[in-house]
Formats: sequence, structure tokens, C-alpha cells
Amino acid sequence: MNDTDAALAPAPEHVRSDGAVLRRALLAEIDPRTLYLLVTLRQDVFAMEQGATDADLDGRDLESTTTLMWIEVPSPAATSCGLEREPVAHLRILPGEDRAAGILRIGRVAVRADHRRGGLGRRLMRAALEHIEEKAPATEVHIDAQAYLEQWYASMGFETVSEMFMEAGIEHVAMVRRPARA
Repeated sequence: MNDTDAALAPAPEHVRSDGAVLRRALLAEIDPRTLYLLVTLRQDVFAMEQGATDADLDGRDLESTTTLMWIEVPSPAATSCGLEREPVAHLRILPGEDRAAGILRIGRVAVRADHRRGGLGRRLMRAALEHIEEKAPATEVHIDAQAYLEQWYASMGFETVSEMFMEAGIEHVAMVRRPARA
């Protein structure tokens, strides 16, 4: 990694002994190679693996208030791109559809298949929730959870607020995490 690369890399949030790094950044702060790997991760999970019928790239990543978070690990794929680490888990935090309501939404939660069941998804979600609590403690957090993950999200304080519905050809439920009462 050269000096220019170091300047483009968002500062790590936490580095674990296994080399996994948690990062958080706005789109404009992300090295194009890392962004390419993030988009590839989402494509692999949503389009290729899950067969989502809607386009992943919806323009919301471009909004100035959208925060991307990811966990990256050392890998040969990263090295071939001239990077130290490759994203293997990702999510985004963005304003809800009614921006005036002060609601934030977490979406596009994706963990690469060969890194599931190792706690990266939970680590990433907890980091996102901590970030939201720090920046906007009175904010509700909304998600459209894939239905098979409903209990997993419930274990992090989300409650189901809808019947099952289809989104991108995949069963989902709307869930909300309300702020802690003072």
C-alpha cells in the first residue's frame, strides 16, 4: 500500500488478532478498488447466490448521508487488487424514506458465504447500532429483514412490525429497533 492508498483508506474502527478490520466511510471516502470489492460482495450474495430480482444499485449509496460499513480480512483477492484486505461483510446506514421522521435504516446486510457463522454479521450489526446510538441516540432503526433471519435480528433488539412480504423475490419482514428509554 503506498501513501496515496493509505490516504484513501478509511481509518480502521477495530483490528482483531485474525487481521479482520471493521471500517466505516461515506462513499466518496472509499478507495475505488475497495468499492469495487464491496459491490462485488453484494452482487455475489444478493444476485448470484440469492437470486434477488431487483437491482442492488439503487442510487442510495450515492447520497451524502449514507454510511457504508464493512469488515475486511487479508486475502489473495485483496493482494491481487493491490490492497491488504478484502471486504467479506457489509451493510449501509441511511435515512428512512421519510427523512423528516428522524428514522434511520440499515440495509444491504451481506456476509460472504464462506465467512458466515463466524460472528462477522453480528459484529457488523452491533457496530452499526453503536454508531447510530452514538450519533443519534433517540432514533428508531428500521430494517427489512429476510424472513429466515427474523429471530437473529430479534436477538439484537429488533421487533417485527409487519406480515411477511416479497422484496426482490425474497421473503422479508419489516422490523424496528426503538431507542432505549432514558
